[in-house]
Amino acid sequence: MILVTGATGFVGRALCAALIKSCPIRIAVRNTAGESPADGVDVVRGELSATADWSAAMVGVVAVVHCAARVHVMNDDAVDPLAEFRRINVEGSLQLARQAAAAGVRRFVFLSSIKVNGEQTDPGRPFTADQAPGPLDPYGISKMEAEAALRALARETGMAVVIIRPPLVYGPAVKGNFLAMMRALWRGIPLPLGAVTANRRSLVALDNLVDLIVTCIDHPAAANQTFLVSDAEDLSTAALLRRMGQALGRPARLLPVPVGILRLAATLLGRPGIAQRLCGSLEVDIDKTRHLLGWSPPLSVDEGLRRTAAHWMTAQQSARR
Repeated sequence: MILVTGATGFVGRALCAALIKSCPIRIAVRNTAGESPADGVDVVRGELSATADWSAAMVGVVAVVHCAARVHVMNDDAVDPLAEFRRINVEGSLQLARQAAAAGVRRFVFLSSIKVNGEQTDPGRPFTADQAPGPLDPYGISKMEAEAALRALARETGMAVVIIRPPLVYGPAVKGNFLAMMRALWRGIPLPLGAVTANRRSLVALDNLVDLIVTCIDHPAAANQTFLVSDAEDLSTAALLRRMGQALGRPARLLPVPVGILRLAATLLGRPGIAQRLCGSLEVDIDKTRHLLGWSPPLSVDEGLRRTAAHWMTAQQSARR
């Protein structure tokens, strides 16, 4: 039996759909009304906290995949964001892992974030899995602290911990900025990003991330390791938009506004982070993942974009009926 937390989230849903084909799973969802767990799947309810009781959920479980988290948000309204992230992502995760170890669970797979490494990379110097962390925001700090706590627990108990740090994840039902860009391309809205050709961004298709998670559940070499993951092709912002447009069957209308002007405009608007995400680089090196696990992403960027676009276009057609 495999326990999956965050099973109704973007990654969790896709992971459960993949796992249920080959093994029994139990899914953990919040105590909130409106959750929609899959039919015919063993379901437990609970909240991530330092006092949560997960003992019943651990019966018969050999591995836990922990996808649930307080996620990064653009405009956090918490009085103390770091304290709130720590409460759920650190204390809640450690409580879950402690009870997993006490119940004899053999492996705990933790979905972390590339934000543990940092927010940007210099040209030709991608992030690596084993370099010193450099998180800059409360979410990244909480994930780094959770990783450290889980590694310590692994040393104390013998339960193997595997950490996966994805960059931007996209795929069917994606939301956020990725969805906003798809909508703009579909509508033919001109975007001032045609000159953003020198940066490089790593991203990972949802199916590729799920494939790696499944691999890490029982691969002997994954135990007590940290892995980075991507589609193995890094793109400039302009190239990504053009490839996205091709997947949608729409030409990308990109205006060649100089990068310096984009950065200045974002600064004047009080949103410098947007310019960094659009114009800066964030590359990850997945050589360790390839060599230690013998893993390669099964989907290309173009196939990942095609699946994402096809799902979105189908949803649009259904909504119009």
